[in-house]
Amino acid sequence: MKLITKLFYAIFDRATSITKIEKKISYTFINKKYLEQAFTHKSINNSPKKNYERLEFLGDSVLDIIISRELMREFPDGDEGLLTQRRAALVQKPFLASIGQLLDLMEFLKIEENVNLEINKIADKQLANIYEALIGAIYLDGGIIPCKKLILNTVWAHRKEAWKSTNYKGKLIEFCHSKKIESPTFKLKDIFGPDHERTFEIQVLIGNKYYSSGFGTNKKTAEQTAAQLALEELGATY
Repeated sequence: MKLITKLFYAIFDRATSITKIEKKISYTFINKKYLEQAFTHKSINNSPKKNYERLEFLGDSVLDIIISRELMREFPDGDEGLLTQRRAALVQKPFLASIGQLLDLMEFLKIEENVNLEINKIADKQLANIYEALIGAIYLDGGIIPCKKLILNTVWAHRKEAWKSTNYKGKLIEFCHSKKIESPTFKLKDIFGPDHERTFEIQVLIGNKYYSSGFGTNKKTAEQTAAQLALEELGATY
């Protein structure tokens, strides 16, 4: 009898959690297994088809394509450097973690107790991961349209907050200081294009190593893009 009671409450809790998530994201899953997988950490189930990592991989790509399309609409004359910089601000882990927090996604995560979620960095990583996994799950269940709806209502709706808070140049300087390596120098490599539509190419030099070029319609934008690329190449989490 006790086993039956426990089983009943387990099924009840599962159904309640699924309903709460679906209400938060305004989407009802046809296949609930996708939703369960999106909230299962590998510490609970190490099988690639049973935890969120594959869905996170897919959701990351879906997020990129939808954000990229919206940016092209938002900035019809924006160059690649500007679009790259703005997209990076919207898909970076700390910002996605803040979106996950707004949706209270951590409440539904199935994870072993030995994973210390009291450490902000670990908690933020999980929040960002399960948000991307949720996008992947929705895509497999219902296609691109419901994914777009959720992304527009969450990430895109808060885009100005992300753009306002991201200063890649400052973050690169802080990163170099924290790692006790030489401060970055921003070198103007080239200026090309007609007078009315100039493109600036900036490279970051740290020590004796140059990093990938950043491009922009002005020097400031190009510097920010170059700093962002250098951070990625250095493996910094920003």
